[in-house]
Amino acid sequence: MQRSLSYILVLLAAILWGTVGTTQTYLTNGIQPITIAMTRSLLGGGILLILAIIMKKINFKKWSWKQTFFAALAMALFQPLFFTSVNLTGVAVGTVVTIGSSPIFAGLIEWLFFKKNPGRTWLLATVLSIIGCTLLFTASGETIIVPSGIIFALFAGFMFASYTNVSKVLIAKEESLPAVAMTFTICGLILLPISLILGIEWIGQSSNWLPIMTMAFLGTSLAYILFLNGLQKISSSAAVTLSLGEPLTAALLGVFLVGETLSSLAWLGVAMLLGGILVVTFKRKNNPIDKKVIS
Repeated sequence: MQRSLSYILVLLAAILWGTVGTTQTYLTNGIQPITIAMTRSLLGGGILLILAIIMKKINFKKWSWKQTFFAALAMALFQPLFFTSVNLTGVAVGTVVTIGSSPIFAGLIEWLFFKKNPGRTWLLATVLSIIGCTLLFTASGETIIVPSGIIFALFAGFMFASYTNVSKVLIAKEESLPAVAMTFTICGLILLPISLILGIEWIGQSSNWLPIMTMAFLGTSLAYILFLNGLQKISSSAAVTLSLGEPLTAALLGVFLVGETLSSLAWLGVAMLLGGILVVTFKRKNNPIDKKVIS
């Protein structure tokens, strides 16, 4: 039962991440994505940090600084790498390569560094999800292949996979709420100098406050608390595959809230994405996870 709940928590986190893109449409036009990432990270993490300090859940002298810093750095690097890939090679290809490569990198990291075999069920779910993601984002036919953009996207996918694996080590030592608080506060501080150069005047506009708060508290604070709580009981590779619920949610919100339309191929992609998520959710819980490759 606990493991089943863990899958649900990760899926709920992915759903909350999927709302961020739609929420961003309510912000003032022309805002740089990196400054949005900085704001939601620093605000979402900072408020949790204050709460964690009040609740006395953080011992700064004994805190797991090494894992926290690497998790924050991975998340901070993920943002500019992903958006650079999108700028170079387009939204469709950049998103597909980034999101599609993340589960593969997560499985490889588990296998190479933690000596754990993700398993055949994970492989099936990942293949289904990647094909579905590809169909969803490229069905329009407007694809641009730029080698440098692909490289940036692959590095972005690697960074999200790295964040997940490092965070799994972190939450074995620390509680999820203070872990999210510390990680994203540091992430926001890393992105702050770049954001100041790009401009943060838009934060002072009252019309942007509700979208900012929504992205900070739902798309960051709550989402990552759910994600890390779920990650405690399932493998990193399974968690990253389940995070593909994010593009699924974003696509459905685009249709039902923004008025976008999807082609038949895109709807097939939605079905395959959902299929991959269902496979990893309902079959993996019946199989032993984290099976060792080397005894």
